[in-house]
Amino acid sequence: MNFSITMATKKKVDLLDIVQKILKLDTKMRFAAIIDPKGNIREAIMKTGKTNLKNQKEEEHFCKQVAQRRSMRKEFDKSLGKVRYVHVEREKVSQMVIYTKRNIVYFTMEPEMPINTKIRLITSIKKITVDL
Repeated sequence: MNFSITMATKKKVDLLDIVQKILKLDTKMRFAAIIDPKGNIREAIMKTGKTNLKNQKEEEHFCKQVAQRRSMRKEFDKSLGKVRYVHVEREKVSQMVIYTKRNIVYFTMEPEMPINTKIRLITSIKKITVDL
């Protein structure tokens, strides 16, 4: 079997397309990013018409911390099971994190969104990012 042909036919994942799809899932979505395991932003978009609550340097620092927290949480995977998602509810924004095999998906939405809507969004985003 020729492995180089198999690898060549594997489609390249379009990260921009993925973050755009995430933002289109709900009108209350604000921001979506795909972060590598070291915390570097691979792709990120702020939804048109939304004001960024953090400047670029703060955003980059925050994403580094998201990656650090992932590695810290892995410590408890054996005893508690793998993290399905992380949800932080703040006064100005709801923050969500999903861990894929090789990346981290971080997205924000307007606060006070009903939890069933958030769960629906998480499920949809997991389907969209399954190949990351």
